[in-house]
Order: sequence, then structure tokens, then C-alpha cells
Amino acid sequence: MGVLKFALSVVASLVLAYSMLWGALAMWFKLPVPEMAKYAVIGVFLIPGLFALVHLFTHKSRHSLLIYTSFFAALFLWWLTIDPPAEGDWAPELARQVTGTIDDDVLTLDGVRSFKWHSEDDMTENWSTRTYDLSKLETLDLFLSYWGDPKMAHFMLSFGFGNDEYLAWSIEVRRVKGGAYSPIADFFKANPLVILAAEESDVVGMRSNIWENDVHIFRLDVPKENMRMLLEGYVRDANLLAEEPHWYNSISTNCSTVVFRTIAALGIKIPFDWRIIVNGYLPEWLFERGSLNTDYSVEELRELGRIADRARATGLTDGFSVAGSNSCFYAALQRLAAPVRLLLEQSLRFQSDGFEL
Repeated sequence: MGVLKFALSVVASLVLAYSMLWGALAMWFKLPVPEMAKYAVIGVFLIPGLFALVHLFTHKSRHSLLIYTSFFAALFLWWLTIDPPAEGDWAPELARQVTGTIDDDVLTLDGVRSFKWHSEDDMTENWSTRTYDLSKLETLDLFLSYWGDPKMAHFMLSFGFGNDEYLAWSIEVRRVKGGAYSPIADFFKANPLVILAAEESDVVGMRSNIWENDVHIFRLDVPKENMRMLLEGYVRDANLLAEEPHWYNSISTNCSTVVFRTIAALGIKIPFDWRIIVNGYLPEWLFERGSLNTDYSVEELRELGRIADRARATGLTDGFSVAGSNSCFYAALQRLAAPVRLLLEQSLRFQSDGFEL
């Protein structure tokens, strides 16, 4: 066997091995059969793949590859038929998908969440219809919520309208009651996506005070017209998601990548960076791009924006809103004079051809 042919066989074997792993996991997570039946079906799928893997380095690869390819094609066609559910026995905090309308400067949202959290399993539910004056849009804050691993964080944006009125947006896994988040399972169509609009004391306070996540805030320095365009993008995507559900995906469609795709849809070219996916390092990425206040180191910016301990000390009161002048975080925000730019410096324009995840 020549060197070139051997190298091609190695590459082909890696592709084949990946397809076998992906296929086995896809069937494990999505086949609607008992566990023992899953083992049997996965075994039948893997046997021709193993033969093909061995035969790549012999002269017998053609037939075994043909058999395995036919198996994989059937698997992939089945995979394409699995659509996200529109209805389900959802966890209470994920039961509704917000929708909205915009009439001149008046934004009306149906399904704004404002739960009062007492414990992880005990909350006072409240969904409401609210209106917001877009002409009063003043501030935009970024929240990063770290739940354990410093490499990963949940990404949220909150829009401020003055007079301590804030509207937070969070893109989340839509779990059923009793369901759990799994980054591996959610790579294989385990749960659909949901876009939430909520009070900060709910969606942020739940993470800082109930789940005891390490939550950080960064005040974004963004022109008001661009804040509005970004908010309108959230509303449009929420409406489209209400009409046609989409799967949550741990890599391609999650809390960070959706936001960055929205920004890209505005006309900004964002180069791929692994820290967009491993988003716990997002502040470092922004700092390197000159988008953070260079009067401070990124470590100092992180510490100034760290709110979790103060949130737990204050409690989930009516004055929780972490960006408000009456909140316990006001001093920290004042020290962050111009910490972040959201890469929206140019004149921007939304695409209008649909929900692009």
C-alpha cells in the first residue's frame, strides 16, 4: 500500500469512526424503543461499520463500505424526519414561548415571565402581557451565569427603559417536567429551544440566588438605535419560534451562538472563535478585540461585574434589578464606565427572511 493510499485510508477511517459514533448516539437518544432493543439495533448498525473500518486497509473495502453506507443513509433519512414538538408537558418556567408586536414605539409582549422563586421546586408563577416604550430604551447589559465549569456560561441580555424597568432575554433548553439539561443529549435533538422574556429578578435571580450560579454583569456600550434593532430581532425570532419550533443544539443553536448569529445577521462579520462556543471565555475574547475597557484588566472587569454574592445577600426583592440605581450593584456598574462594546459600531440592518438558527 502506497503512502498516499494509506493516508487516505486513515482519513477515511476517522470519518467512518465518527459516523459510527454519531449514529450510535443518535439511535440511543432518539429511538422510541426499550433499552434492550436499542442495544440490538445499534449492534446491527455497527457490525457492517466495523467490517468496513477493517477493510479500509485491505482490498475488500468496496462491498462492506457499500453496505454500511446504505445503513447510514437510512439512519440519516430517519433523523431528518424527527421534528421538534410544539406541545409538551413542559417545566413550569418554560411553559410559554413569548411573542410580541411592535407598533411605532410601543412594544407589546405576551408571555413575559415574572416568577417569584422560593426554592428550586417552589415558585409563584406569573405570566403577563406588558408594553414597553422603545423611545425610552437606554441601556443594555450582558449577563454570564457560570454553573460550575468556568469554561461554560449561560448568556443573557437585559434592556433598560429607565425608571428601573428592565426586560431580560434568555434562550434556553425547553425541558419537560422532571427533565434535565445534558450537553451530550442536546446534541441529538433531546429538547427544543425556547426564547424567554422576563424580569431580571426572575431569570437572573433564579440563577444567582436559587441555583447559586456565579453570575457576572457587563454594561454594554451600544448606540440606542442598535439596541432597538437587536431587541426587535429578539421579538421577531420569538414570533418565528412560536410558529415553527426548533431543536436546541449544544454546539450550533444555544444561548450564545443564536445571539452571535443575530449580530451577524445585522451585517457584522464575526470570525469564528472557539470562545464563542466555550463561552465562559467570552470576556477574554472581547478584551483581545479591544471591546472591553482597557483601563482595567479582564480579571478586574470580571471581579467588578461579579454579582452573585451580593444578589444572595440582598435577596429576590422587588428592587433586585441588578442594573438599577437602587440596586446593590449600582456602585460596581458605575465603576465600569464603558466596559463592553457589542461589536455594533456600524450602521446595521436586520435580515428579514426568517428565523436562522
